[in-house]
Amino acid sequence: MSPTHDVIVLGAGPVGENVADRCSQGGLRVALIESELVGGECSFWACMPSKALIRPGLALRAAQGISGAKQAVTAGIGVAQVLKRRNYITADWNDKGGEEWLRSAGIELIRGRGQLAGKKKVKVTKSSKELGELEGKELELEAKYAVVLSTGSDPMIPDTIKGIHDVKPWTSRDATSSQKVPESLLIIGGGVVACEMATAWSTLGSKVTLTSRGKLLSGVEPFAGEMVGEGLKKLGVDVRLGISPVSVFRNQERQVTVEFNDSARITASEVLVATGRTPRTKDIGLETVGLKDGQWIPVDDTLLVSHSTNTPTDPWLYATGDINHRALLTHQGKYQARACGDIIVSRANSSALQTSTWGMHVATADHSSVPQVIFTDPEVAAVGLTEAEARKRGFEVKCVEYDMAGVAGAYLHADTYVGRAKMVVDRKREVLLGVTFCGQDVSELCHAATIAVVGEVTVQRLWHAVPAYPTISEIWLRLLEAYGR
Repeated sequence: MSPTHDVIVLGAGPVGENVADRCSQGGLRVALIESELVGGECSFWACMPSKALIRPGLALRAAQGISGAKQAVTAGIGVAQVLKRRNYITADWNDKGGEEWLRSAGIELIRGRGQLAGKKKVKVTKSSKELGELEGKELELEAKYAVVLSTGSDPMIPDTIKGIHDVKPWTSRDATSSQKVPESLLIIGGGVVACEMATAWSTLGSKVTLTSRGKLLSGVEPFAGEMVGEGLKKLGVDVRLGISPVSVFRNQERQVTVEFNDSARITASEVLVATGRTPRTKDIGLETVGLKDGQWIPVDDTLLVSHSTNTPTDPWLYATGDINHRALLTHQGKYQARACGDIIVSRANSSALQTSTWGMHVATADHSSVPQVIFTDPEVAAVGLTEAEARKRGFEVKCVEYDMAGVAGAYLHADTYVGRAKMVVDRKREVLLGVTFCGQDVSELCHAATIAVVGEVTVQRLWHAVPAYPTISEIWLRLLEAYGR
């Protein structure tokens, strides 16, 4: 174990892994520091296990929605089998596979807690019991070229709810890793985690109540949140909007009771707090380089940390993924990681940089071309700007919506298809600013929309992108017809 490396990356989640891999492929010696599991939040407590819990229910209801198939569905969801498959997909929370991959890629894994200790310096406290005599000891490391912070984010537990910490509420980690179905589950929050977990656990038999102080899925077009709300109600979820929790306590029977600002009281076996994320930047040594402990870390488009001592002429500190608060999505973090790793390699080799808009060394898409899929029932797939965001940024827009039930391919997917699509167009340039789909299986429509938005394909040219018949993709033709030539 050498104390000096070309690049040191803090955090071995999918973002940190990608930074390390790009740097390693570029010929640099890389150390990757991780205090938990290689693969991080997405692999073990977020994207993968949550979708493993949700997918069986989506598949079952899809079959139940088609005559000829629904007659063959003679039983309900296999709860034990769903949980077993979820465990398999997370490798029972064992990261041996990730460790082996790092070794094959030539990346040195150092298990322990990493902290900045000054410019290009990192201190690692060895904490894993597997380390034997090294446990608790500190290593002093130094990077020749760069240190990259990829430590991610944690669920936020609001201190404004009296007693919330005492009842030890579920966070997203508990919701995706539980080995048993709670008899009842109260969810506080109306965002993606709240809606997805309401979908999952109601399908598995829990009596779910979802509460939110505002509308559901406020980050997407309003119609999508409304349709998801109706979908949750069909699953038996008690959806209550416009209320906020005030206090919470757990009784002797271990039941949790939450009191709300409208004086309502709701009791459940467990309470899931899904009210946002907080940066995992506390106690990682930010103060040693002039940054504030626990803050979101601002970066420029090259992922260089914005600080007076860290400039393009003397670059060394980068931040990728959730902690820079640009787009808290795994795929967007991996996109940032590729740009970051490549620019570190280029700077190390004194190669030419491509830092203009859409260049290979910048994360341009973070600003207005971020794709997202919300795995509820119906699904939501969206990319780019909503109508409200586009107008706020000063665009003159024309928007069109279309009922997806009128598309032949959608009708073939379900006897009674429920869905809607919306297209936001910049009137001056006649290019798409954003697209939103809501309906069964719309997740696979997302990338086509992403290409159209990122490529700034004109409406006129889109007429020549002919969708195959009969597929759900024919919604593109219907949106263009509604827009007009």
